[in-house]
Amino acid sequence: MADARFARTKRIMLWTDLGFLAYWVATALGALSVGTDPFLQQWNWSFLGLDLAAIGIGLASLAMAGRYPPVAERMMLVSLTATAAAGLMALNFYLVRCDFDPAWWIPNTWLLLFPVVAMITMMASSAARD
Repeated sequence: MADARFARTKRIMLWTDLGFLAYWVATALGALSVGTDPFLQQWNWSFLGLDLAAIGIGLASLAMAGRYPPVAERMMLVSLTATAAAGLMALNFYLVRCDFDPAWWIPNTWLLLFPVVAMITMMASSAARD
């Protein structure tokens, strides 16, 4: 049962990372925007490095999962931590600005909470294997 939860976590992580990547592609192409305020645009782009690192490490960990499970799990933890940090930083920013637009709160809440749940699931799976 623990392995089934871990497999589900990997699938959700894949879709989260692909959605995260799609966000940045859409933003780069101008299909999505945080608006015309230069400060908000700079703030949004300041996440690019963190987000791409989380995405890249996450996708690489999923690709390695079958061949190198211990390494892949450690990489997943790094990716999930970075993803949660990005979500938390964004939510803190919106909270300080008293900006409660669901279009930003919902995805960033997901980016914070999914990794926390995933890490707990991974730890439970690891404990069950041991």
